Parts: sequence; structure tokens; C-alpha cells
Amino acid sequence: MGGFFGTISKSSCVTDLFYGTDYNSHLGTKRGGLATYDAEAKQFMRSIHNLESTYFRTKFENELGKFSGNSGIGIISDTDAQPIIINSHLGRFAIVTVGKVNNIGELEKDLLEHNMHLAELSSGQTNQTELIALLIIMGRNFVEGIENVYAKIKGSCSLLLLTEDGIIAARDKWGRTPIVIGRKDGAYAATSESSSFPNLNYEIDRDLGPGEIVRLRADSVEQMRKPEERMQICSFLWVYYGFPTSCYEGRNVEEVRFEMGKKMGQQDKSEVDCTCGIPDSGVGMALGYAEGKDVPYHRAISKYTPTWPRSFTPSRQELRNLVAKMKLIPNRAMLQGKRLLFCDDSIVRGTQLRDNVKVLFDYGVREAHVRIACPPLIYGCPFIGFTASKSDLELITRRIIKELEGDENKNLEKYAKTGSPEYERMVEIIRERLGLTSLKFNTLENLVEAIGLPKCKLCTHCFDGTGCF
Repeated sequence: MGGFFGTISKSSCVTDLFYGTDYNSHLGTKRGGLATYDAEAKQFMRSIHNLESTYFRTKFENELGKFSGNSGIGIISDTDAQPIIINSHLGRFAIVTVGKVNNIGELEKDLLEHNMHLAELSSGQTNQTELIALLIIMGRNFVEGIENVYAKIKGSCSLLLLTEDGIIAARDKWGRTPIVIGRKDGAYAATSESSSFPNLNYEIDRDLGPGEIVRLRADSVEQMRKPEERMQICSFLWVYYGFPTSCYEGRNVEEVRFEMGKKMGQQDKSEVDCTCGIPDSGVGMALGYAEGKDVPYHRAISKYTPTWPRSFTPSRQELRNLVAKMKLIPNRAMLQGKRLLFCDDSIVRGTQLRDNVKVLFDYGVREAHVRIACPPLIYGCPFIGFTASKSDLELITRRIIKELEGDENKNLEKYAKTGSPEYERMVEIIRERLGLTSLKFNTLENLVEAIGLPKCKLCTHCFDGTGCF
């Protein structure tokens, strides 16, 4: 995925930009970048670093002195090298993007036929952010250019533009990824994660609507394009991506996770001694489950946070496996002899959970039950790419469907329907392969209820195949 932060202030923006961008580090692991604009010197400054073997702060803190100015944008990206600086008939600007463009080849061909060129490459591929920038400069102004992006891409794109006249923030046309506006005395900011704001003394001003475009200045927010009426924000933001203190559309991530678990706990008939969350995103759900089930919560597994990042987003499978193994440390004193119920956010490939379950039994648990915050992931995400998977067959559900049906695309709607014979058979096979005493997934109805938004405003494509306007 990825996350960005932009700020414009009456004083230097560099410190806020540095820390605000860093607070998006849980959204990406590949590259980080900063760009500022110094109005007095009429100069853009930019730096990009690879983050696959280190952290954002480590890479950037020693070079902050080269940045100056009152406005800037930053990005933590799992895809392209960003920001990109463009000089065009619209003026000079820097751009960062969050999203997924599925028709890059088609758009690239069209741009080349219009005598445009692509100078940036990321890992030998067309840089998605540069492609978006070229679509923008085909417009007569920034709004028309961004609307050109909305019209031509297949996927999603939210973006920030650092211009010589403020920061332009544009949310994805269907609102699949969020942009939150923050304010404090003498400054405004825009970010993917509202958790960037509290320690920098920003207050949430509002969420941008789907397709809405605004221009931030140090003392104002100017609406340049009204929002669309229809929205489908990614429901997986609350399940996995979001930091616990973040809010999207007024709904706090930790509160939603707690409600997911509480509802499952109230409905679950299994007899267990205690519950525990797989850190980090399973913890809120486990606390809710404990309350709903009226059983104690134990920290039977702890995450070694000083050096181990998330294991979901690294692009190489062997690295994901290593991180998953090394970051979680079991506590034998809290495990031995227990009927333990673990809560986790989701099951993608199943390899991490399978290995974790083996460790639990090695450390003496009598029973290992798992409850998952969301329904089974049946469909790959065409909008933000919530995994690094290159194929739907990397999903454990699709591999099982292929084994059962001979075709991984057959009868998907039946396997996605909670309680159907196909669904029950698939879940039972997953349980057996992971070595669990019991396995249950949350229902889509419970998930939607916990989020607290109408289903028509949520993208649930990865669960039920819907969500494509």
C-alpha cells in the first residue's frame, strides 16, 4: 500500500514533515521520500531512500539540514521511488501517490503515442507516480489533470501535489484510500493516517470525500472539486492496515477491532481458558473477544518491536517468513496447559499462522483455537494491492478451491457465502492444514456492523467480489 503526509506552515515545515511521514511507516516497507519547496529560494528539494533493510528515520534524520521551506510532502511507499518533481505548463510541482494502477501498459502506450516520454523506472518497470504526473499535465489546469487520472486509470489513486502555490490533495475517486486534513495554529496538513497528528499538535479538521480535491495553504483550505456522492472505502483498513489510533470516516481503528472481537466472543460457544491477540493488529480484536466471551486476556505471545517490522508487506516471500518467525516470542508460562484462543486479523497464505500454531503446541498448549477478524479472503485486491501477492493462487482459499473444483475461479460466490456447504468445507480444510483445534472467521455482516458505515460505502471486494462500480 503506502502512506503519505504533507504540510504547509507559516514557519518551517521540515520537522513536522519528517515525523508526520514517519508515522506512516506501518503502511510500507520499500521506499521513503521527502520533498520541500522553499518559496524564498524558489527551489524544490528532494530525497529518496530504500527502506527494505532499515527505517525511515534512520535514513533521513542526518540529511534534514538540506531541506528548507514552509511546505513539503513525504511518502512511505511499497511501490515506486517517490516523490517525483515535474516541470510543466502547469508549473513546477512534486507528486506522491498511494494506490494501484492495473492498466499501466495501456496508459503507457497511449502516452508514448502522444509524444510524451517516461524517464523514471522502478525495478525496471514504469514508475506509476510518473505516469500519474503525465496524465495530470495533459489537463489545462490541475483539477482537469487530476480528473483525467480519475477517468483513465483502472484501480485507485490518492495523491498530494506540492506546488509553488500550496499543496493540492486529491482523494481517490471512489474514496478507497483515505485522506485526512489536520490543522493547527499557522499550519494545515494532509495525511493517509490521522495517527500522524496528535504528537505534532494537529487536530483533525475533516476527511476528504471521494474524488474531492483541495488546495492547502498555511491558513486555509480551498475546495477545488466537490466530492462524489458514492464512496467505497477499503474495509481492510480497519481490519489490518490502520494504526490503532487512526480514524477513517469518523470510525476509530481500535474501536472497530474491539467491536469485531466482542461480537465474535458473544456468539462463540467454544470453551477456552483465555484469549490472546497476534500482535499488532490482532490485539484489539482479542481484547474485545475477551470482554464478549467473559474470559481473561493473556499476552501469551509478544512482538519484539525494537527491530522487527510487519511481515505482511515485504515483497519477498522468504523475507516475510523470516520476519514472521523472528518477531513473535512465545511465553511458555502463559501457554502451557491452556486451552488458548488466538485472534488475528486475516489469513492470506497461511504459512505464518501454521508456523505459529506449531510453536504453540511445542510450548504446551492443550488446544489452539483461532478467530479471524474478517471473512476469508477469496478475491485479490484490484484497488490497493493489500498483499504483495502476484497471483490469486497465493491466497490459501484459492489454492483449496482449485484442489476441490479443478479451477481456482469456479463457484467463488459459494465459497464466499458464510455457512454454505462449500464455505464450511473450505474452512475445515484450512483448519486441518494449520493444525488448529478450531477455526472461525468473522462474518461480513459483523464486520460491516463493527465498522459502522453502510455496506454500500465500503469496499468488500476481497471478501465477496463486489465493490467494482
